[in-house]
Amino acid sequence: TSTLREWAVIWHKLYVDNKTTQFRHVQQMTYSLIEWRSQILSGTLPKDELAELKKKVTAKIDYGNRILGLDLVVRDDNGNILDPDETSTISLFKAHETASKRIDERIQEEKPIFNTTHTYSLYVNFKNFVCNIGEDAELLMSLYDPDLSKFISENYLVRWGSNGMPKEIEKLNNLQAVFTDLSSSDLIRPKISLVCQIVRVGHMELKDGKKHTCGLRRPFGVAVMDITDIIHGKVDDEEKVHPISGSSNDVAMDDVMLNFDKGKKKTPKNVEVTMSVHDEDGNLQEKAIHPGAGYEGVSEYKSVVYYQVKQPCWYETVKVSVCIYISRCHLRFTFRHRSSQESRDKSERAFGMGFVKLMNADGTTLQDGKHNLIVYKGDNKKMEDAKCYLTLPCTKMEMEEKEAPSGKNLHHLANFTPTKDSTKDSFQIATLICSTKLTQNVDLLGLLNWRSNSQNIAHNLRKLMEVEGGEIVKFLQDTLDALFNIMMEMSENETYDFLVFDALVFIISLIGDIKFQHFNPVLETYIYKHFSATLAYMKLTKVLNCYVGNADDSSKTELLFAALKALKYLFRFIGIFVACMTAILRQMDDFHYNHYINTFKTRQDIIDFLMETFIMFKDLIGKNVYAADWMVMNMMQSRVFLRAVNQFTSVLNRFFLDQANFELQVIVPLFLDFLLDLGVS
Repeated sequence: TSTLREWAVIWHKLYVDNKTTQFRHVQQMTYSLIEWRSQILSGTLPKDELAELKKKVTAKIDYGNRILGLDLVVRDDNGNILDPDETSTISLFKAHETASKRIDERIQEEKPIFNTTHTYSLYVNFKNFVCNIGEDAELLMSLYDPDLSKFISENYLVRWGSNGMPKEIEKLNNLQAVFTDLSSSDLIRPKISLVCQIVRVGHMELKDGKKHTCGLRRPFGVAVMDITDIIHGKVDDEEKVHPISGSSNDVAMDDVMLNFDKGKKKTPKNVEVTMSVHDEDGNLQEKAIHPGAGYEGVSEYKSVVYYQVKQPCWYETVKVSVCIYISRCHLRFTFRHRSSQESRDKSERAFGMGFVKLMNADGTTLQDGKHNLIVYKGDNKKMEDAKCYLTLPCTKMEMEEKEAPSGKNLHHLANFTPTKDSTKDSFQIATLICSTKLTQNVDLLGLLNWRSNSQNIAHNLRKLMEVEGGEIVKFLQDTLDALFNIMMEMSENETYDFLVFDALVFIISLIGDIKFQHFNPVLETYIYKHFSATLAYMKLTKVLNCYVGNADDSSKTELLFAALKALKYLFRFIGIFVACMTAILRQMDDFHYNHYINTFKTRQDIIDFLMETFIMFKDLIGKNVYAADWMVMNMMQSRVFLRAVNQFTSVLNRFFLDQANFELQVIVPLFLDFLLDLGVS
């Protein structure tokens, strides 16, 4: 009833001011409250329905108070208003946080979906595959950008039997896939296609008989459908059948192109590439390679075989899942000629190999993009011995870098058998690293490992603000931990305080960007559950005060504006520990204050303590740490601080205002200044 009366005044004012949209909104909320009030007063609702209705009423009131700019009312789990005198300070603080978070989520729900959702998904239901192949087949479905000529998703793999049914009969009529994490940038692509690649698994040629090699992966056909309108949400029906016809530590890897010198042979080889993952000792990593979602990984992946093609281009995409010890792993590629005659095929051995390390020497991961690998030829046993080849350069670029300083030609290293020339051979792959623990940026890596390279802390902090945003948000918690650890452990150097503050503002501003807004929950979780730098609020407040105090300095204007935009989260880093301090002060009585003061050994220690305390109280009361609508929390803090001030006035009187120890010029001006600011606040 009191809420309806309060809202009625605002409702009338909105009507007088001709604010139609807000007027209608308040009208709708008011009508809902009136209806629910009638149901509650009727006394006819069962107990469980009454409790549920009360929750709806309190949620609507809290939401309405927020959008109308009124004070936040904190409640317990049953919807009853909390009494600050009967509730601990920390419980009160957490109740404010919970209520604010719940209201923020409700406000986000009220916004249009395309304004709030930043990742999207595409659901595909595989109905049937009608194609008379006569052999087993693999169907690889993925999303493709025709303009950029590249795949933009992993594969969804379906293994189809020669009998026209799925290889696993239990999957019949149950073949479904969801392409997840499509970003806003994916939705604005001019064109997106759903591509289904059909790979035949069997003989080199369909006409081959039993004596011919089987189990070869051979290209058969492809089906493509333009799904741009579906992705853009322009289709009328939410569900349609579309028949198509036609002839988090992972590494997405494409076999792009291979170019072999055929030497004295008149016809090119039928090359099959076998990819595997090994550690530094050459041990095979089991089931680390995933050709497509829908099946568990395999230990070795065999490529499609093109018949007598000199420069085969595969464009096959696979995912490599590796453990945390990625620094010890590398990818190995072996090349083998496959003969259509089974007797000849059994005698064929690998004639070349290439490899690439997943971790660079500086500790960063393999860079995204294309890599031209060196193809080594020679003894098969040496090709399988990691100790023989891991000391050699793996890419053309690495070889050129090693040749440049020494001036020596290292081409002879490109062979296990030095008499052969493999410089005409090339093998190109493309990689994309997806990891939440490993970075490709050396500056970010330097910051995360700041303890082992402390002399470069300032440099790494400055460079952090030049790192690409996508790389930072992947390591958000680790980066924030590093920043606050630097602030706490290097407290004697004030330069770091300002650099850490600037870096923190940069990260908060980054999260505010629409591109990374879906990382907001990660930042919220960090503040509530992981943030543990207990004295950070003092340093953050000090730097913020410095920027505000030097607002006229043109060199700091941009930094100040950025800090003001990030105040919401800065105050959350500060606020949680102010609440802890308030809780401690609230529990202290006369005995505790007297005992604490008596622990100071000299009068100068007491002077320093009182001056720092009054300055801190002045800042915390003058500049609200909590949100403006946290009225109960702000009143609680002010009451506790005033009680502490009363205790400290007796200390002033006892130590500094008697005739023997009168220090009017030291303490009294500061105390009066504090009281003046308190009165203004």
